[in-house]
Amino acid sequence: MTISPDKVWWTATEIAVARLPDLPTSQKGVDLLAKRLGWRAQPSLARRRAGRGGGWEYSWQLFPLTAQRQLLTHAKPPAAAVPAAHVDRDEAWSWYETLPQAVKDKAAARLAIIQKVEALEPMVGRYLAVDQVARISKAGERTIWNWLGRIEGVRPDDRLPYLAPRHRASQARIRTKDCDPEFMDLLKSDFLRLAGPSFATCYRRQLRVAQGRGLETLPLKTAQRRLNATVSRVTQVLCREGIEKVKRLYPTQRRDKTALHALEAVNADFHKFDVFVRWPAEGGQPSFVGRPQMVAFQDIFSGRILAWRVDQTPNSTAVLLAAGDMIEDWGIPVHVLLDNGREFAAKVVTGGAATRYRFKVKEDDVPGLFTALGCEIHWATPYSGQSKPIERAFRDMCDAIAKDPRFDGAWTGNKPEAKPEDYGSRAVDLEDFLRVLAEGIEEHNTRQGRRSEVAYGRSFADVFDESYASAPIRKATEAQRRLWLLGAEGLRLNTRTGEIAFQNNRYWAEWMQDVAGERVVARFDPADLWSGLHLYSQDGAYLGHAPATDRSGFFDLEEARITARARRAWLKAEKEAASAHRRYTAAELGRQLDEVSPIEPPKPEAKVVRMVKAKAKGPAPATAQPAAAPKASATVTPLPLRPQVPAAEEAPRVRFKRALDLERALERGEEITRDQRKWLAGYQTSSEYRSELMLWRVHGDQMFG
Repeated sequence: MTISPDKVWWTATEIAVARLPDLPTSQKGVDLLAKRLGWRAQPSLARRRAGRGGGWEYSWQLFPLTAQRQLLTHAKPPAAAVPAAHVDRDEAWSWYETLPQAVKDKAAARLAIIQKVEALEPMVGRYLAVDQVARISKAGERTIWNWLGRIEGVRPDDRLPYLAPRHRASQARIRTKDCDPEFMDLLKSDFLRLAGPSFATCYRRQLRVAQGRGLETLPLKTAQRRLNATVSRVTQVLCREGIEKVKRLYPTQRRDKTALHALEAVNADFHKFDVFVRWPAEGGQPSFVGRPQMVAFQDIFSGRILAWRVDQTPNSTAVLLAAGDMIEDWGIPVHVLLDNGREFAAKVVTGGAATRYRFKVKEDDVPGLFTALGCEIHWATPYSGQSKPIERAFRDMCDAIAKDPRFDGAWTGNKPEAKPEDYGSRAVDLEDFLRVLAEGIEEHNTRQGRRSEVAYGRSFADVFDESYASAPIRKATEAQRRLWLLGAEGLRLNTRTGEIAFQNNRYWAEWMQDVAGERVVARFDPADLWSGLHLYSQDGAYLGHAPATDRSGFFDLEEARITARARRAWLKAEKEAASAHRRYTAAELGRQLDEVSPIEPPKPEAKVVRMVKAKAKGPAPATAQPAAAPKASATVTPLPLRPQVPAAEEAPRVRFKRALDLERALERGEEITRDQRKWLAGYQTSSEYRSELMLWRVHGDQMFG
């Protein structure tokens, strides 16, 4: 094992201070000795000092023998060999990345020189290789030897960080002017307030306080730089602008939709349109003007609007009906992302959900619509628009629909301070608003050139249709379709006919005769009362469907004929049913009774005799004449009725044809009855009308045959 002194490399000052034998005791004397003996000409025993200040360092092996002997005498026992101390390679590369490009270029140039030396070394040796490369590259021999010393023991692929100029490795000294810490505390406390005062104002204010208390201060710009250096930008935004502004500084999360398919996940929310709409008078209430609220369900995968409903205020009824339209037209989704509002957290919508933190949660809650259908419910972060993709669609509708030229004068502006000059000059009729809204949503779904990660220039409808054709879709059964209908309790059927009157309409079916006079629960679609009622008993058992019966005109002969024909058919069917139950005629029953000998009960004997009192004398009463024997009932043979086919329920295509005829009559300026106008207004808001209208726009009157 090689023995070496405790200190191997010495500077001229250290040699002079050590006062070793046969060596000068001043720095100047040591420099003269090194120059006279040519210490610096021996690259392996002399080197430039690393770090700031420079200078030279000399190996102890250049010292006289007496000095070397003294150093070895006082040297500590040799320890185990320790590898050369190098900066960790990860730390070195991390530091290298922070360097400017100009410094990196210098390191690359040095590495090229080192590679030239290593290429010549096998042929001429290292000393001659360094000498020749130094002449070609115009770099000093001693400089090249220093570079070789830096990379000694370093992997060839890790040399760049060790060859970079080392003056960048030292921490830059921050020259700060002294001031009283209390002055900066006062300045920061005044500046970091939600009022958001300017820094100059805060500085002037606290400068007066500091001068009055004799505190040492800083100039304005210096104090501002000191505050920015000690208080981060995020902290300044939090203290001066609030938590919502800070949230915007954090990058938003981007969710991947490519793993989904059509109708796998939907989201819903309400949107209040910036349009004044005149709602018609109904229920004894006058008409009024307000901004409509729309609830819409959107497919998350494609971005298509699947269903929507409009109401005066956000409520669970509109959510139920819109969800029913979506399930009826497309199917049952797997995941449902909802806003945590009262209208979505209502028990009729999400009752029974484990994560429903609205209203009181009970274990025996009746399952809501989505819970009963087995949907997985997710709640969006409150007051966070970026959590619901449908907010992006609502932003488009604010421009494409709310600012439609047909709504000119009815637009309210998107905020109170942005009201247009014609604010409140006009209100759009509800019927016109719904028509333009339906057109706008259809255009939103079919607009080409979408740039989402799944659209690739196609429309939302094209993306949805392509995925929907191959996706596993759950459809609702007839019983499930009645889950989203509204319920009205306490309705009593007519005691004579079984007919039910509801919302100025009448509903009747043949089976209702059997439950005439009973109380029932009706489920219905308030926007499509003409589609009929689904009736349930008081204990929840389903009874059947009751279609609506039309109210005919007072002198409408055709409707009278149809009603009479239906009544005759009904009577005939009931007579046939009664005949099936009566296996014996009255005559047959009488003969059977005659064949049976009558049973004579024993004659009772009176045990108590009533005393007869004397009566006043008077005219004798007239003797009653026996009544005339009833005539035998005449046998009446009814005329044979013409066989009639029971009236079938009106098909959707027939109802749409009737609505189309009424619309054309209104366009021609013809008068229609009040009942026809009311039916048309209700039918135009139904999903059946919208789907038939889309087909008619494509095929025209040919769809009627």
